Amino acid sequence: MNNDSECKKFMILRKIKRKIIRPVLQLFVLFKFRLENRNKEKFVCPACNYKGPFKDLLLPTGRSVKHMKCPNCSADVRHRIQYLVIMDILYSRDTSRMKMLHIAPEVFLRPFFSKQFAEYEMDDLEMENVDHRVDLTRLPFEDETYDFILASHVLEHIKDDKAAIKEDRRVLRSNGIAILTVPIVCEKTVEYPEPNPYEFNHVRASGMDYFDRFKPFFKRIEIITSDTLPDQYQLYYYTDRSIFPNTAVRLTFFTTI
Repeated sequence: MNNDSECKKFMILRKIKRKIIRPVLQLFVLFKFRLENRNKEKFVCPACNYKGPFKDLLLPTGRSVKHMKCPNCSADVRHRIQYLVIMDILYSRDTSRMKMLHIAPEVFLRPFFSKQFAEYEMDDLEMENVDHRVDLTRLPFEDETYDFILASHVLEHIKDDKAAIKEDRRVLRSNGIAILTVPIVCEKTVEYPEPNPYEFNHVRASGMDYFDRFKPFFKRIEIITSDTLPDQYQLYYYTDRSIFPNTAVRLTFFTTI
């Protein structure tokens, strides 16, 4: 009886912490941040509808990035672009019968996709609690398995990216959509001899010519860049480097069909 009582007490306290204390603390932290940054430029987060200043972020590479992260839901620049693009693509489509594969799944998008699609599966070689842990260059799935595939900032980590692109197309149904995003940082793609530890172990710097790698596999490619979307959502990387001037870097994402 004593153990049962203690267990019930523990469960009640944990529920109170999750349902009451944590949300109150989050509201306080958000209020404090807005107050301390009241003179900063204001933006809107499309993922959670927050309105106000965004957080600056110091990256592991040593770069300081301005207006990077939403202080409410933690969506950063690429997440906000993803959200806008995905909502636009899915707006006129019935996803209640569609099957989705989410590669390297972002945590904040999982609840949305799991409710949106009839079948939602996740794949990542290292993450826990995913449906599959398989190599993107050798997918074990049958041809034309999925209606919708999302792999954001994944290909720049894969040496044989053409094999991964080919596999994505193979498991995608004929009328399906793949959103395969990469950070475009230069005009021409530069291949690294080994993963670059100063760029999150990227194996290349993707350029505007990177889109050519999709042409052998997809009949239609749509390119979406930061400057084609509303400025109010802050969809640029503002980098602060010791030897370079501050600059707004345009992000380029693309969807393939």
